[in-house]
Amino acid sequence: MSEESVIMNSEHGPVTYTSMLRDFTNIGIKPGMNLLVHSSLSSIGWVCGGAVSVIQALEHILTQSGALIMPAHSSDVSDPAHWGNPPVPESWWEIIRKEMPVFDNGLTPTRGMGKIAESFRKQAGVRRSNHPSASFCAWGRNSDYLLQDTHFDYPQNDQSPLGRLYELDGYVLLIGVDFDKNTSFHLAEYKANCSGKRIVKDGFPLVINGVKEWYEYEDILYYSDDFIQIGKEFKVTNECMHGFIGKAKSLLFSQRTLIDFSVKWMEKNRRE
Repeated sequence: MSEESVIMNSEHGPVTYTSMLRDFTNIGIKPGMNLLVHSSLSSIGWVCGGAVSVIQALEHILTQSGALIMPAHSSDVSDPAHWGNPPVPESWWEIIRKEMPVFDNGLTPTRGMGKIAESFRKQAGVRRSNHPSASFCAWGRNSDYLLQDTHFDYPQNDQSPLGRLYELDGYVLLIGVDFDKNTSFHLAEYKANCSGKRIVKDGFPLVINGVKEWYEYEDILYYSDDFIQIGKEFKVTNECMHGFIGKAKSLLFSQRTLIDFSVKWMEKNRRE
């Protein structure tokens, strides 16, 4: 959506830092929360200050006693053989593997995470975990604990930032996005005992003993086609705080409650 379209659709005027403080408070965000945010900036309306105002409003309410977490995935730092949006010709694969830059924690941008997450990544005081394709960023008291993960295999399991947030009984806030953008479902996929779970290989360039090499790691094959359905059923039987951040329909809920519900749902409904 163009900026002009966003302005034309903001019939009640601009969304501001002050109005978002009110909206975030009304939906249930409190000081000291450990909060994972998935967001769409354009869905909020025309925001004075853009992504910066959204981030600063969230941090003001949470305070340094809490933690703000956002996905910083860089899915293009991965094996091109698995790319599908868009795919590249097979004749390119080896060239890309050879020429792809090594993941740089400060330089490598996010991909498909939205303007708010990408701006958050660049903020002073924000830390980023080190997985080349599945990193997270965090700010606040528990950021060191949340981002302590250094392993490459199974990057969204119990030892990942998602798993640490589960341990801390944190929350998830969806701003203008649906459950298909909710990465916490991947933790449920690890935890669920489903017969159809498959192990796959992926890769990225890595410097080993001073030499750049193509490194392969293991992960489960994620399946997201049922995420929206799981979310719909979760909202029926579990406590969720509904509200608007600007114009964006938003939802706040316990990550642990969602994961526990999703594990049971997947074990009951997923088949090979």
